[in-house]
Amino acid sequence: MADHRGPGRLPAHFTTPGSSSFIDFLGAAAPDLLPGRRPLPPGIASELAPHGTTIIALTFDRGVLMAGDRRATAGNVIAQRDAEKVAVADSYSAIGIAGTAGIAHEMTKLFQVELEHYEKIEGTPLTLEGKANRLSTMVRGNLGAAMQGLVVVPIFAGLDLDVDDAARAGRIFTYDPTGGSYEERWFHGVGSGSIFARNALKKRWRAGLERDDAIRVALEALYDAADDDTATGGPDITRDLYPTMVVVTPDGAVMVRDDDLAVVAQRVIAGRRDNPGG
Repeated sequence: MADHRGPGRLPAHFTTPGSSSFIDFLGAAAPDLLPGRRPLPPGIASELAPHGTTIIALTFDRGVLMAGDRRATAGNVIAQRDAEKVAVADSYSAIGIAGTAGIAHEMTKLFQVELEHYEKIEGTPLTLEGKANRLSTMVRGNLGAAMQGLVVVPIFAGLDLDVDDAARAGRIFTYDPTGGSYEERWFHGVGSGSIFARNALKKRWRAGLERDDAIRVALEALYDAADDDTATGGPDITRDLYPTMVVVTPDGAVMVRDDDLAVVAQRVIAGRRDNPGG
C-alpha cells in the first residue's frame, strides 16, 4: 500500500468516496487479506485443516434460533472439542459456518465487520436479504479455495425488520460452495451431521414453538446428529461443553447462556436413558 504523495498522507482509497462495502474497500486497499484472493498452490488441501460440523437453524414464534455442536475434526481425529461455529452477525441476525474451520472463522469475522461498516457509513442497517446477498458474495469469493478442498458452507438467519412487527418472523438462508443462496422454510441444517439433525427436526418442529421449546428441539436434533455422525459432538457434561446457540427475537440477537443449556441438556440426556432410540 505504498503511497508517494508525501509523508503523513493516506493512500487515495482511504479518502475517495465509493462503496459502503468494507469488502470492496479491502479489495482495493489490501486484496491479499480477503480469504478468496490469496494465491494457492496446486493440489487438494482438505486434509490439512480442521473441519467443523454441524449447524442447524429453526424458526419459532416471532424469532429464529441457530445452534451448532462444538466438535472440529481432522480426518479421524478430534481436533477441537470446544469450537465456536455459531455467532451473532449483528443486532438481528446470526451466522453459522460448517467446513474448513480457519477460513470459516475468518469469513465470520469479516461478515460481522461488513455489516457494521455498512451501518456506520449509511446510517441504517442492511435489509435481511441484503445481508444474505453480501454473504453469498463472500462465499463465491472463496470458490478457488473450495475447488482445492477448503470448502466453507454457511447458514444465515435473522429477522426481517422491513415487515410489520406483528407479522415479523425468522428467515433462514443456506448456501452452496459457489455462492448460491437459498431461502429455507421452518428449519434447516448444514454439515456432516445435518441429515440426521434435519430428520429429527422434521418430527419435533411445529408451528408456534416458544423460545424455550425451540431450545429443547435444537438440543435434541444435535443429540441425534451426534448419535449417528462421528464428526458431530454431543453435550459433554464432564467437560461442561454444550452447543453454541443464538436466539434472535425483536429484542435482538443474544447467545444462550451455557448455564441454561446445561439444564436442558441434562433433561434430554436423562430422557434418552429411558428411551435410547429417540
